Amino acid sequence: MPRISEARREAKRAEIVAAARRCFSRDGFHQTSMPDIAAEAGVSTGASYRYFPGKEEIILEIAGDAFRLVLGPLGALVDDDRSLSVADLVVASLGPTSAGAPLDAAGHEVPVEELLRCAVQAWGELLRHDDLRRRAVEGFDAVRARVADALRRGQQAGTVSAGLDPDRAARVVMALLHGFILQRVAFGLEDLDAFARDLRTLVADAGVLPAPG
Repeated sequence: MPRISEARREAKRAEIVAAARRCFSRDGFHQTSMPDIAAEAGVSTGASYRYFPGKEEIILEIAGDAFRLVLGPLGALVDDDRSLSVADLVVASLGPTSAGAPLDAAGHEVPVEELLRCAVQAWGELLRHDDLRRRAVEGFDAVRARVADALRRGQQAGTVSAGLDPDRAARVVMALLHGFILQRVAFGLEDLDAFARDLRTLVADAGVLPAPG
């Protein structure tokens, strides 16, 4: 039997991950079995085990993809040297649902809604999976530190209140981001433009930055 090419192997692996993501998004991590994933992917159960030792490894990969989707736009924004307001930072949390669909390892578009549903489930997994929690905490702390740096730059530029503690405020920004994702997935938040406008108004009313003219 001819050896499968590396490109074909990666494509098949990506198909299994995509099938698992659809199953997880629809039925949940723990209600989905490896035979379910194999059936969704159109392969035998044995074939799926040639690419992944078990379901846990697939959960870890998809959870990592989901967390990158959630944190990516915010991380990219805070790496910019521009002076940002608190509202700028929080509105960046809309990036995962307003930007174009991300791509998987095989170059296929990934439905954002599927990844966001998996992200919400993955937060629960942090309570039982030490390796996932360790990786998630590392990513969270890295982005939070960059948000704090961006807030300090904003204070120097006058776009962020000098009375804010950047490290504590960074946690508030992250909490708003997580709350937005949860509302988007679980509670039917659909009008993202209105959400962004209301957010900016609320931040201005709180005196964190001047109200827009």
